[in-house]
Amino acid sequence: MEAAFSVYQLTRDSRNFDPFAMATDSIENSFISINPAELRFQFELEKQTFCDLKVFNKTENFVAFKVKTTSPKKYFVRPNTGVIHSWDSCIIRVTLQAQQEYPPDMQSKDKFLIQTTPLDPNTDVDDLPPDTFNKNSGKLTEELKLKVVYVSPTSPGGSTRDNTVKKSAQKIDTYSSQSLQQLKEERDAAVRQTRQLQQELDMVKRRRSRSDPGFSFTFAMFVGFIGVLFGLLLKLSLSSPPTQ
Repeated sequence: MEAAFSVYQLTRDSRNFDPFAMATDSIENSFISINPAELRFQFELEKQTFCDLKVFNKTENFVAFKVKTTSPKKYFVRPNTGVIHSWDSCIIRVTLQAQQEYPPDMQSKDKFLIQTTPLDPNTDVDDLPPDTFNKNSGKLTEELKLKVVYVSPTSPGGSTRDNTVKKSAQKIDTYSSQSLQQLKEERDAAVRQTRQLQQELDMVKRRRSRSDPGFSFTFAMFVGFIGVLFGLLLKLSLSSPPTQ
């Protein structure tokens, strides 16, 4: 957090920047305005999240800044040191590292301190003097303090984009469940229809099996009758006396 950082100008075209368009939720000193006035992080376990600070130089001078925090191992700041040209602005991104547990009552005790001081236009901004932000050096240095606020994803202050994504996912899950239920119903209907067709086929087979024995018996009776008749004729022919 203490290491110097080279010039990091993200919005160099100050002609398109309107300082009066800054949101009212901001803090300022004699040199800069910072928006928002606090660092708000949507807190989720094992997930990184970030908050962007827009810093506006309100003066005709170059202004150097330096970011400090009470929890340097928990946050990643880029840039943590830099220079803003006159009437220009830059973005400071503060990233909250993935956390393994929730803080008590979702309250954060972390604080951020932003030190600012005006620079001579001839200053080499890539190599700031070590005493740039030292109050005892006689330089005019001002500070701004920002607190950290954790926001639960389910709270009203949570991310609208994430809430939209979650709602979309819920809709997809609901649609998938409905589609799965419809497929199950269609499968059950097909199974019932197959069973019904099988039952009708078995019934037809049973009817045919019942009719076939009757047909065979009648045919056997007919064959037997023909056999008896043929036997009688044969007997009569054998018993008749031969003709002279």
